[in-house]
Parts: sequence; C-alpha cells; structure tokens
Amino acid sequence: MTHALPVVVAALYRFASFDDHAALRAPLEAVCREAGTKGTLLLAPEGINGTIAGTREGVDRVLAHIRALSGCAALDVKESDAAEMPFFRMKVRLKREIVTMGVPGIDPARDTGAYVDPEDWNALIGAPDVVVIDTRNDYEVDIGTFSGAINPQTASFRDFPDWFDRLSSGFGDKPPRIAMFCTGGIRCEKATAFVKARGVEEVYHLKGGILKYLERVPPEESLWEGECFVFDQRVALGHGLAPGSHALCHGCRMPVSPADRLSPLYVEGVTCPACHEERDEESKARFAERQRQVERAALRGEQHIGREQAQTAEYGRASGGGRQ
Repeated sequence: MTHALPVVVAALYRFASFDDHAALRAPLEAVCREAGTKGTLLLAPEGINGTIAGTREGVDRVLAHIRALSGCAALDVKESDAAEMPFFRMKVRLKREIVTMGVPGIDPARDTGAYVDPEDWNALIGAPDVVVIDTRNDYEVDIGTFSGAINPQTASFRDFPDWFDRLSSGFGDKPPRIAMFCTGGIRCEKATAFVKARGVEEVYHLKGGILKYLERVPPEESLWEGECFVFDQRVALGHGLAPGSHALCHGCRMPVSPADRLSPLYVEGVTCPACHEERDEESKARFAERQRQVERAALRGEQHIGREQAQTAEYGRASGGGRQ
C-alpha cells in the first residue's frame, strides 16, 4: 500500500516450528535496535507475532530478517501508516504461544482451514449454509464486526475452545461450513486448526484479517459495520485503514466511542462509562495525577511512562495476557 503518513506500521505473524525460539531473540533485538523500529514482537515454539513501526527502510530491514528465519519466508504482514510513532519502545519477548489458546496439540503450521482472499469473502459469508464466527474478544466486537457474524462474547481467546465446544454440540451428524475472522488473521488461523481438530472439515478464514479486508474492499461493497479495534495508540481503524473515531480509556483500557466521551462519567485518562462505578476515589485520584503528568510531558514534547504502561498492557491482551 502507499503510505501518506510518515510512520509505517506493520502487523505481522507466522506460524512456524522453531526448534530453539529463545536463540532467535538476541539477533532479532539487535536488528530492531539498529533499524530504529519500536513495538512488540513475540517468539514462541509455534512462531512469531507482533507489530512494529518505524521508517520504511527500518521496517523493511526487520521484515527481511524475520523472513530469513526457518519457515518464515511467507510471513503475513499487514501495513498501515500513522502520523506519529504509536509505540514507545522496542520489545522482543519469549512466550509459550504467540497467541494463547491453551489447548495442547494444536499445530497451525501443519493444519489450518482454507484461506479466503478479501475480495472473495463477501460471497462466502453470504452463503446460507455458512456459519460466520468472529474470533475476537467482546470489547473488540462491540465497536465493529461483519454483518451476520456470531459474537462468542468471550473475554479472552482462551475462552474460545469451550465456547465452540458448546456451539458444536448442536451441529448434529453433519457440521456446517464455518468461516472465521479476526483483526490480522492470527487468532482465526489458530481457531481453524482447533476446529478442524474437533472434526469440522470445511473451515475457512479471512486471509490478512479485517485489516486486509478494510484495505482492499471498497466501502460501497463492504459488509463490515463499524470500526476495527487495533492494539496500539490509534485504537481503531476504518475503511482504507483510516484512523477511526474511538479513543482509549486509560483507566480500564477499553475503547471509548465519541458518544461515550460526551458522558459526564468520562474523564480523560481516569474513567469512562464502562469503569466509572468500578473505581474507588483513591484509584481515580491516582489516575488523575498520572493524566496531569502525561499532559505536562506532552507540553515538553516528551512521552510519559504512564502512556507506555497503558499501551504495553493493551498489547498484552493481544498476545495472551489479560483479556486477550
């Protein structure tokens, strides 16, 4: 894609079998440091996952290093752009899974569902015999999803297997065709491997996820409704990967709509309608002081650690911690 804004943001993943994923960490950190990129990358025995941002040259340098890793030549990358750097520092972390499902024996590198290109997605999910499932978390679905998709109402990707087992108990002798999607493709790809292991043969997933669909499919042809939540300071994106209208509540790290920001319960950096009643006065005072420090740092042209901690916790939800 053509980047109109100066910062390139690359969301990437690849399921690959790494014999010694820990040994990959130091060389990858060194390349990221030399390239000047920021963001978070996760390494696990099952592959790599993460989002980085930087200059075109810097991002390309890191992507070339990753593609040279065993099994990563076909690295999946979704690019967008940003006016400012959406991350505060570069982290490369070791994990048991690059997206946490908690089900042993699932191997997306070996067996997943069939990829469906964004241009063919509408025809598939419009078929009457196809069950369409959003594999993301409840707070993500709340701000946007595909028309007619099932919302599992899960707080974590770890909840998906139990939810699907309850759903599939009513399938009968012949399971339906199933189409699944998520933000960038990683969760639905792993979910298809799980569903196939449960005996469902016809399983599909959106190649490149919602982000690739919003990039390629014109708004007038789109079946997407709302905005797509992303795990960085941009919060949400719309068609053409344009910045969305949602902000992030730094009290509870939930997306906040324009209407929510007009509520008297919304205090920037402190509370929103979703968490106002859950916070005691001590917590509100602590968050208010953090917000004052953030604003003072901004006046000095500096990033404040409070924003970095909030963004780090947000990405943790994408990678397996918290509400992922």
